[in-house]
Amino acid sequence: MLSIFDTEHSRTEDRWITIGKDKNDVPLVVIHTFRENDANNCRIRIISARRATKKEIKRRIKTRN
Repeated sequence: MLSIFDTEHSRTEDRWITIGKDKNDVPLVVIHTFRENDANNCRIRIISARRATKKEIKRRIKTRN
């Protein structure tokens, strides 16, 4: 799994792009934010979740190497 801060879309809130695989090895992309409940707890709000494109998979492999 790889999480990257999304500077392009973080104007009003901090957004993250996470690329990983589900339990069946299907590559997924999740766009999400973290909302702080208090000093010790936060909530994750999912904005988008979908199957990763071939381009995103290649970018993930390139970033890991």
